[in-house]
This record gives sequence, structure tokens and C-alpha cells, in this order.
Amino acid sequence: QVQVVESGGGLVQAGGSLRLSCAASGGTFSSYAMGWFRQAPGKEREFVAAISRSGGRQNYANSVKGRFTISRDNARNTVFLRMNTLKPEDTAVYYCAACHRAADSVVALTTPMEYDYWGQGTQVTVSS
Repeated sequence: QVQVVESGGGLVQAGGSLRLSCAASGGTFSSYAMGWFRQAPGKEREFVAAISRSGGRQNYANSVKGRFTISRDNARNTVFLRMNTLKPEDTAVYYCAACHRAADSVVALTTPMEYDYWGQGTQVTVSS
């Protein structure tokens, strides 16, 4: 059983930056592709970014491309989401998720159903 725990959320002004972290335990971290999703009040959970097992491949939602960067440190069992130039519409609960797969790819990782384990989320609030 893999556990993932997010941290790093908070309140930031528009144009500011935050870095989210997601620490995983209970499994072989490098066997999992990782993803970040977010959910704003009254909206469905949406894909933000994903990274392959090795970290060599990434995928981003169009709404965050060029502003957010996903990375991972397999030695520390941690995945990061660096968020720059934040906008009020980025306000949401951000979730980290793990997907066990053999391939070192990000194919289909935009879909929540692809993921096996989820964290509890961390709140990000961007004020205007």
C-alpha cells in the first residue's frame, strides 16, 4: 500500500510562486508515474501535470503550461510541482497521485482513473 502526502500549499498573491511537494512511502517509488490534479469548489477534479517513472517525460494541462514545472527525486521518494506566475483561477485543492506502471511514459495520465493512490490534498489560494 502506497501512501502519498502533499505539502507546500498556502496563500499567495497573484503573480507569486509556490512549490508543492508530495512524499511517497510504502512502495518502490520509481515504479510509479506521478501526477498532480486540482479541484476548485463546485468543479470537477482536473489534470495539472504528470511525470514518468524516471522523470524523463512530463505532460501538462494547457492552462498551466509554461508556468508550472513537475519534477521528481527518486532517491527521496518525492515529486514536486513548481508553480510560477500564479493566477486567482489556480485556486484549488491540489492532489498528488501515483500510478503503478511498467512503461516509462505519461500516456493516459491525464485521467484520474489511471491512478492507484491519492493524497489528501493541499489547499492553494491565490489572491487577486
